[in-house]
Amino acid sequence: GVLADDRASTGRRRLDLPGAALATLGLASLTYGITLAHTRGWRDPGTGPALVLGTTAVIAFVVVEARWAPSPIVPLRLFRQRAVSAGNVAMLLAGACLMPMWYFLSLFMQDVLHYGALRTGMAFLPHTLVTMAVGWSAAPRLMAHVEARTLVVAGALVAAAGFLWQSRVTPETTYVQGLLGPAIAISIGAGLLNTPLTATVTSGTRRSDAGAAAGVMNTTKQVGGALGLAVLVTIAGRPAGDPGAMAAAHGRAFFAIAVVLVAVAAVATTLPGGGGGPAPPEPGTDRPGHTAANTVGPRQSAQGLVQHAR
Repeated sequence: GVLADDRASTGRRRLDLPGAALATLGLASLTYGITLAHTRGWRDPGTGPALVLGTTAVIAFVVVEARWAPSPIVPLRLFRQRAVSAGNVAMLLAGACLMPMWYFLSLFMQDVLHYGALRTGMAFLPHTLVTMAVGWSAAPRLMAHVEARTLVVAGALVAAAGFLWQSRVTPETTYVQGLLGPAIAISIGAGLLNTPLTATVTSGTRRSDAGAAAGVMNTTKQVGGALGLAVLVTIAGRPAGDPGAMAAAHGRAFFAIAVVLVAVAAVATTLPGGGGGPAPPEPGTDRPGHTAANTVGPRQSAQGLVQHAR
């Protein structure tokens, strides 16, 4: 196929430097403030100012994007679509769960179970292989027959069950008993969740907004991972070198992840049934049939993924 040349329709745009600076400052300050709360406590002189600065910068970013940016890096009109607004909330929470998992699980295996680096890496193979198999093969095929939001809800709940199982770890936990079973459940859930959620968030947008929607989604996931790790480290606490205390700390983190994944399932129920719905027409191209020709829904995306898998 051939990609259409859209340079004439988009024109030249100016960089949104104030928006980029405010977004970076806000997210970095929030993450730093939460991290300080864990390492030095909430009463530390730097914790409060960092959190206030981060919150203020995020609010200023929204105002700049809405009122003054000629070419905003995040067009706020995107969030008028339920698939984008609810989908990004779900993606933020999912990123806060699934990305910090690697941190806590690797520390548990090395610090509590005393696995070496190679053994720890090998222990993660089921997570990787099962997630790839479900996310790249099974989920796209299921999306051709099942609503995307149903798969997201099911995936979040299955992963939550896996983390709840994982939260019961002790220093006597064996790999097969306490790690392999949860790994399979978590990986199946993550595979069922990520693919349809990604397709839903990026569907239904205008062609000119497709890049922005995808960029917002990826940023949301990364920000969720950073903020989630900072919050979960605070929840886990700072246990002493006792293996029992360290196992309990990791268990608290896994339990918190399970709770957040239940929240992901709740948010996913608000996603559009068809996954995004039709996008508003491109400016000046509101002729009949234009929207359908220039947008792709999750079901069509799933069919493309199935063909690619074959």
